[in-house]
Amino acid sequence: MQALALRARIVSDKVAMAAGLDVRLLAMLLVMAVIWLGLDALTGGTFLTPRNLFNLSLQVSVVGIMSCGMVLVIVSRHIDLSVGSQIGFIGVFGALMQNSILPIDGAATWWIAVLAMLATGLLIGLIQGLLIAYGGVPSFVITLGGLLFFRNAAFYINNGVTIAPLNKTFQLLGGGLDGTIGAFWSWVVCAAAVVAVAAFVWRGARRRVVHGMATRSPAMHILLIAIWSFCIVVFTAVMNAYQQPRSNIPMGIPIPVLILIGVTVAMSAIASKHRFGRHVFAMGGSPENAELAGIDTRRLTVAVFALMGILCGLASIVITARLNAGASVTGTMTELNVIAATVIGGTSLAGGVGTVYGAIVGALIMQSLESGMILMGVATPLQRMVLALVLIAAVWVDMVYRRMRLT
Repeated sequence: MQALALRARIVSDKVAMAAGLDVRLLAMLLVMAVIWLGLDALTGGTFLTPRNLFNLSLQVSVVGIMSCGMVLVIVSRHIDLSVGSQIGFIGVFGALMQNSILPIDGAATWWIAVLAMLATGLLIGLIQGLLIAYGGVPSFVITLGGLLFFRNAAFYINNGVTIAPLNKTFQLLGGGLDGTIGAFWSWVVCAAAVVAVAAFVWRGARRRVVHGMATRSPAMHILLIAIWSFCIVVFTAVMNAYQQPRSNIPMGIPIPVLILIGVTVAMSAIASKHRFGRHVFAMGGSPENAELAGIDTRRLTVAVFALMGILCGLASIVITARLNAGASVTGTMTELNVIAATVIGGTSLAGGVGTVYGAIVGALIMQSLESGMILMGVATPLQRMVLALVLIAAVWVDMVYRRMRLT
């Protein structure tokens, strides 16, 4: 049996290597496809409609943005339990600025509020990172305290009152009826993305040849480009298929999705191409060896949490703009979705292993389950119970996978 398992694993590894993907990512994509088909059947064909997929893309944007940062946090052997409370506090702060400090209809109000919310997230991340790195307090304790502190601080600064409405330009950053780029520009973005995918694949192939590394066949390169291009075109077509309720004008790609794509590309480059990302993975693999190699692990820890804070600020901008209100309850239990998405995406809680694109797939799986249960009328407590079980299962799968890789 062990020989058969080893042979199956070798075959799966070869298939994944030929496709340019790891085994876990291929498995996640398959699981996501099964979940989508199952939820579509259980909801009577409602789940895979353009309207629901459009709304799903908006939901994934918030969790996906924070999951990109959570990858580096967990890879570095830390955890951040305060991300949900952060977006609630930052959202209330940004809404207060637009309603009490700045003229709500001012031309500069939206970008001043955006910069202030990003700066607030950065400050929170810096404080937590400094306490963890230089104070010697475990990240679990610091961020658990942050979860409690910022959730109640959000309630305190506005007395529990929801603050609305917000600046109209600011609202565009949350998607909605006007927060999209329309059909024409969606196809422009689609064409640019297809060209970028082709350039990325061929550039990677040339670099592997130059460095004398094993490379895929030209046919496999063409197949990869075709598959990714097909996915991009289908996604664009679905977004354009959803029309505004009254005017029947195609919505196009939502602005939050474009923000998520930009964050994903940037964070993937940071994690895999930049020295900062390589140092984070080295620290997560072995903090002692990283220090012996001359890496300042304490300063690196502060930088990781500062980056997480900025992404929390960005996620807060998106969800606050979408809700057109700042509320102290915004982001409640979102930390569960973010951590689960990251772990499901292949990031090991033991540190040193993880991918940004895997976390995005994990976010898709988590939000798909939540969206499907809402469509089926599942009660909110039961939804949270299911998502908690998914998180436990994801951690168990990670442990089993790591044991298999070591044998």
